[in-house]
Amino acid sequence: MKLCILGAGAWGTALAVAYAADHEVRLWTRDEGHAAEMRASGCNERLLPGIALPASVSIHEDLSAALAGCELALIATPIAGLRASLAALAQSSVPAVLWACKGFEQGSGLLPHAVARELLPVGVARGAFSGPSFAIEVARGQPTAITVASDDLAFAQSVVSTLHSPRLRLYANDDLPGVEVGGAVKNVMAIATGVCDGLGFGMNARAALITRGLAEIARLGVALGGRTATFMGLAGMGDLILTCTGDLSRNRRVGLLLAEGRTLDEVLATLGHVAEGVPTAREAAALATRLGVDMPITQAVAAVLDGRLAAAQAVEQLLARDPKVETAG
Repeated sequence: MKLCILGAGAWGTALAVAYAADHEVRLWTRDEGHAAEMRASGCNERLLPGIALPASVSIHEDLSAALAGCELALIATPIAGLRASLAALAQSSVPAVLWACKGFEQGSGLLPHAVARELLPVGVARGAFSGPSFAIEVARGQPTAITVASDDLAFAQSVVSTLHSPRLRLYANDDLPGVEVGGAVKNVMAIATGVCDGLGFGMNARAALITRGLAEIARLGVALGGRTATFMGLAGMGDLILTCTGDLSRNRRVGLLLAEGRTLDEVLATLGHVAEGVPTAREAAALATRLGVDMPITQAVAAVLDGRLAAAQAVEQLLARDPKVETAG
């Protein structure tokens, strides 16, 4: 397959490495300097150091050239770059698009598929590429499982049959909003878990927080048209567990640094990478309020990020909530 990956961050680069052996891969970056560096060094030293780019991967800063004859475009930018990427693809002849970005569009609160609905022509097949996946492990060829979700299950299955491999296993799903909500809100829960761990509350508290966080994700997902069963799968529980517990998680790192008493500006400067949970917490909290969905953990994280609560205060507030009967939601 002729595959064009839009976005030469860690994730886009990892996918280029993973698929280079079996497909014709083009990797696009809008930064001419970055493209020149990667061509000269044979790796993405800025964002995925230590991983060699296969010689067969062609690197482009000209999007038209990258998309020429492309059979599938895979958007691997942060969600802030999704709308511009889709707008460019809408002017091309690419027949199929996947997005690997996670979150709600800042300002509109839209999930990625809703942004795509606004911009892509009706005949373009589209879907989400989401699941528990650290870029460096994918680039190293370590086993990973990903969900390909689309309203058109036949399209998702065709992508799976084409891109599935023993080390990067793909599973088709037709619950597009459920998969997207799982991929978005798990980053918020990872910030909360980082705060919990940073304050020394222990593993019992971590397990409780992740479990109740999954219930919040499912409540919002169902309200947005998703299915409860989706949140028990790779794009729900799987992605949540990885992001909340893995040391490579940027969002968990945000929570750990907030627990030290650092300001959000200090945290983001220290991180040096995009942490999608920060804008997602605000959008998810606002969406939950509009829809009347109970999301206390998400609301607490948003309050900490906005400076309305200190990290320790937010945890104490959650602990002070009245006991309830446990249900699946």
